[in-house]
Amino acid sequence: MQPLSEEQAIPFLALVNIPGVGAITARQLISYCGGPAQVFETGLKKLLRIPGIGEHVTRQILTKSSLRFAEEEYKRCMQAGVRLSCYPDATYPARLKPLYDAPLVLYSAGAVDWHGKHTVGIVGTRKITEYGKSVTETIIRELAPFNPVIVSGLAYGVDIAAHRACLKNNLSTLGVMASGIDIIYPRSHEKTARQMRETGGIVTENPMGTHPDFQRFPARNRIIAGLSDVLIVVESALKGGSLITVEFAQNYHREVFAVPGALNQPMSEGCNALIRQNKAGLFTSVEAMVADLGWGVKKRNPTIFREQTETSFAVFDGFSVEEGQLLALLRTFKVLQIDELSWHSGIHPGKLATLLLSLEFQGVVRSLPGKKYTLL
Repeated sequence: MQPLSEEQAIPFLALVNIPGVGAITARQLISYCGGPAQVFETGLKKLLRIPGIGEHVTRQILTKSSLRFAEEEYKRCMQAGVRLSCYPDATYPARLKPLYDAPLVLYSAGAVDWHGKHTVGIVGTRKITEYGKSVTETIIRELAPFNPVIVSGLAYGVDIAAHRACLKNNLSTLGVMASGIDIIYPRSHEKTARQMRETGGIVTENPMGTHPDFQRFPARNRIIAGLSDVLIVVESALKGGSLITVEFAQNYHREVFAVPGALNQPMSEGCNALIRQNKAGLFTSVEAMVADLGWGVKKRNPTIFREQTETSFAVFDGFSVEEGQLLALLRTFKVLQIDELSWHSGIHPGKLATLLLSLEFQGVVRSLPGKKYTLL
């Protein structure tokens, strides 16, 4: 799978580096103008007519200064061995593509596996206790037989405990950063970040040279949530970044579990509240969580399933493997309920809902009464 060429990638880089333009606004511009390159070829009057695009952003586009920045940024990335994944790339993570606020460009370094069978986000307080550290290490050790990619934020506390436990257990781990790919924060985690690049890696949406500031951390948290099939909160106070990550995970229809803690422990108050408010499932063990997620359940009649659908995947060019799997099933069975789709495909219902919504937006699948779906 090849990334976009330099000529194709530079307009994306330029677009996301215009002050005041985020992932959602960038999509608005692309939609109205017909493509990222066309944004910079569109005139003043048409740009001003685009909803949400004011005069300031329009002037920034017309100066084309971000294009010049993008050309230099692309060179810097190539010289540093940094990989760029733009939204249309085959190399772009399929888990992020259906999300309305997915980054248009990702910078990554290392042996990043975007398409692992299972991904688990592990987050929590920076003020980790011995209990939290012990639980984190136990979770990683017991997850090892399932060979998931562990996603976290390279921060103090639970994050770095999870990354280091992965290195100890030879698990792939991905650190999502609020800084540029060339600035490890905190600096004391540089050694761990280098080690992670051997079997996992680091990733960010921020241009090189970016120092982390307050507003970049919630944006970072949405990427952690989006890349995770399931999110585990190990320890958290009643307020904190972990709870922001949980909100994103719920919006993206990801499964969320929280580790319960002692009633008099401040760093467990957030987890206990999530469980009490039914915002997270009760985490008691990896074995129980895996059973809830259905990771150990074999698909019904796998030989028949392959005969019916394996050769059909190639027909649905431009879709992810899982999207192609769903389209092939709907072509074979005509109409299926969401539970039947989950049963046949082995895709967890939470993730399945996101995939089906994306296919609806793309105009290839239609929902019917009774939670049924069919091809258009």
